[in-house]
Amino acid sequence: MWIIVIYSIKKNVNIAGYVLLQTFAISLLTVYIDYKIGWRAWSINIAIPIMIMIANITMLVLTIISHKKYIKYAIYQLIIVIFSMLPVILISKHLIEHKILSMIASGICFINFILCLALCTKDIKETIIRKFHV
Repeated sequence: MWIIVIYSIKKNVNIAGYVLLQTFAISLLTVYIDYKIGWRAWSINIAIPIMIMIANITMLVLTIISHKKYIKYAIYQLIIVIFSMLPVILISKHLIEHKILSMIASGICFINFILCLALCTKDIKETIIRKFHV
């Protein structure tokens, strides 16, 4: 994931899109591999929470580095927050055995989202006013 981030910075493309795409793709790949080798549930207990943490930390770094472009990343951040609800849903359905890693991943997601909103509140407000003529 970090190789794509470095590549995207050099090529000036939408890094958040790549982060989101890789998070989904790698999560689906780990679930598929886990299913094919006999379903030991390591994909939902370990792999997906780690992917969510890495995606959220990457989005936080992107926000800090380029907070003026946060609006460009905001929709991707929101989708990652929604995807980060998956471990919470799986915990509520009692499908996850090791809950600590999943709770940490969801906590990092919410903290990241609040930090991003706090860092970019002025830019978000200006964009809403400009786009919706409020």
